[in-house]
Amino acid sequence: MGFEAPRIGISSCLLGDEVRFDGGHKREAFLIDVLGPLVEWVRVCPELEIGLGVPREPLRLERSAHGVRLMTVETRVDHSEAMREFAHRRVSELADLGVSGYVLKSKSPSCGLRGVKVFDEAGGQSAAGAGLFAAILRERLPELPIEEETTLMDAAARDDFLRRATAYARRHARRDE
Repeated sequence: MGFEAPRIGISSCLLGDEVRFDGGHKREAFLIDVLGPLVEWVRVCPELEIGLGVPREPLRLERSAHGVRLMTVETRVDHSEAMREFAHRRVSELADLGVSGYVLKSKSPSCGLRGVKVFDEAGGQSAAGAGLFAAILRERLPELPIEEETTLMDAAARDDFLRRATAYARRHARRDE
């Protein structure tokens, strides 16, 4: 039996896809050059996949009486429910695809794993948290190795992530047999 590369979900902007709110990307060469040959990428852009265009109005997280919301900055459109519904469906699809790890875009209101700015309704920063997609990914697949691209810039963290993703893939392959 030959080596099968682990299937890794990734915020598609990190691979150079021009899907960000401003029409740009956040291509990370080390992910493509160092991890790329060792994995099979599964591209995901939650904001694009819920139907938001490129370019689009920036989004931010806001805390309200109804919890954390995903809001457009200027027009105040609430995309929270669309994102939550999408995230639940897409995470199930990713599990069915056999994804064994995930690399998220740091600071993103959709994909940031930690330290994402959360604002109050008046516009002041009230806390830090996780992006809506990232939170549901973590909740639905709690054992899945998940990191932000900034963490994986460190060689030891990258090696550890790849080791955990490979172990996760093997563990889940045995369950499916």
